[in-house]
Amino acid sequence: MCSNYGGKVLDIKLVVLDIDGTIAGEDNTVSPRLQETIKAVQAKGVKVGIATGRMYRSAVRFHQAVGADVPLISYQGALIKDPQTDRVVNHLPVSTEYALRLVEDLRRYPDVVIHLYVDDQLYVQELNPQSQAYAERSQVPVVPVGCLTTFLQQQTPPTKVLALGENGDRVAQLLRDMQQRYRQDELYLTRSQARYLEATHPQANKGTAVQFLAEQIYGLQPQQVMTIGDNANDIEMVKYAGIGVAMGNGTPELKEVADWVAPPITAEGAAVALEKFLLT
Repeated sequence: MCSNYGGKVLDIKLVVLDIDGTIAGEDNTVSPRLQETIKAVQAKGVKVGIATGRMYRSAVRFHQAVGADVPLISYQGALIKDPQTDRVVNHLPVSTEYALRLVEDLRRYPDVVIHLYVDDQLYVQELNPQSQAYAERSQVPVVPVGCLTTFLQQQTPPTKVLALGENGDRVAQLLRDMQQRYRQDELYLTRSQARYLEATHPQANKGTAVQFLAEQIYGLQPQQVMTIGDNANDIEMVKYAGIGVAMGNGTPELKEVADWVAPPITAEGAAVALEKFLLT
């Protein structure tokens, strides 16, 4: 659909939304206003999708809640899968070599809990309060397997490795440490939330995933894409899109690269952004 922004004509054909902090807040649900706004956007011929760091199985209910009509981007872009057909559109797992190295490096931090994701299942060394709270919010089971290095050697390569820290400052330092140990062509490292350090295939991030979806699947150009996010792991997709929006509750580094900053999620920022750019 065409609209005007800053004197230029927009022709947005695809909107991609983050979940946590963007369409779902503390209550872990999508508001009725946002659901209705998305329906109105789709009625004008715009496709709507989800891009999240969450597991695919954890993200599907949000895909359904917003009535998304494109394949679901999960695991920071490492897995793109179509819930309508159950077909895997693209999958970029972490190599076993780097996953093993990373697990060994993370084990040097005794206060960090390691999560492994293999075949859309969450595995941990042992059950603990942090992992159980994570699993409850994500609404997925968690499976303790003992030694993670032994487990990894017996599995297909993991889709993602996550390190859960005690607080944001601790994880910020952990991210800096890991960025010193791994090149960008070895692992993609980011924070999806203050306490989550996430590692995926070096080419797996939300930006490359949105680009794949837009250009390879739908034949679109970046200027025909709008993205909305709130955290560091949204930077690549916000930079890629013709209109990249940061939530008002978003991180400073995301706001710096965004074309527009929406109100926070508590003020229905995602709905406000869609109304501003696509419905007026």
